[in-house]
Amino acid sequence: MKVVTTLDDLRHARAALLGPVGLVPTMGYLHEGHLSLARRARAECASVAASIFVNPTQFGPSEDLASYPRDLPADLALLETAGVDLIWTPTPQIVYPADFQTWITVDEVTRPLEGSQRPGHFRGVSTVVAKLFNAFQPDRAYFGQKDAQQVAVIRQMARDLNFPVDVVVCPTVREHDGLAMSSRNAYLNTEQRAAAPVLFHALSGAATAYATGERDAETLRELMAGIIDAEPLARRQYVSCADPVTLQELDGPIQRALLSMAVTIGKTRLIDNLVLGDA
Repeated sequence: MKVVTTLDDLRHARAALLGPVGLVPTMGYLHEGHLSLARRARAECASVAASIFVNPTQFGPSEDLASYPRDLPADLALLETAGVDLIWTPTPQIVYPADFQTWITVDEVTRPLEGSQRPGHFRGVSTVVAKLFNAFQPDRAYFGQKDAQQVAVIRQMARDLNFPVDVVVCPTVREHDGLAMSSRNAYLNTEQRAAAPVLFHALSGAATAYATGERDAETLRELMAGIIDAEPLARRQYVSCADPVTLQELDGPIQRALLSMAVTIGKTRLIDNLVLGDA
């Protein structure tokens, strides 16, 4: 496994990789969810590359950039066990030089859900992912379903800008009690961790209702909101029953939908989602 920092070193190392090349972009502090992406890439590609970069431009002024968990030695060891061939660990100054002034903005699909709660977040995401696609020139890029809106934004960007990259979406990896794996779970204390599976319980409750015949979008939203609100430690930011592609909220009877939510437990903001129907 080769680890590089500069862009020149990355391009030199990338040129030596056999194709197809699979890319796993990460912000580090890796868990089983990240490793599942690396293993999927390993199974499908001749070479696997990964990035470890806490992207400052996707954090808002009051968000957790400074405290975001980091453990580069552990991350490198985990990626080596997953069979990754090349890792890029750039500094912010390499990704965003002092005179940097070019940004990528995806319009409609960034406006609801996370976009409404975190202004500027997806501008940072789309810009850094475009830079990663340009730097690595991957054939496939692997992302988790847990960040469903991020996936939708990246797919739209890749189509719009004609990136020759297959965006591969992998299932959400969960803890034994259903909590979606996330680097931010490390912020939860014991009591908060016990409350955190309420997101999965809400999604599962709506999925059960759908499976037994409930098709009304607002009823599904109310069901999820009720389960979240019944947990004293949980503060609901939004619950959504939206079109899986456009992410616009649905009304009336549905056939397929993306259920998603953002919930704060203590000071930790958690997101989760689940797809209904044949989406």
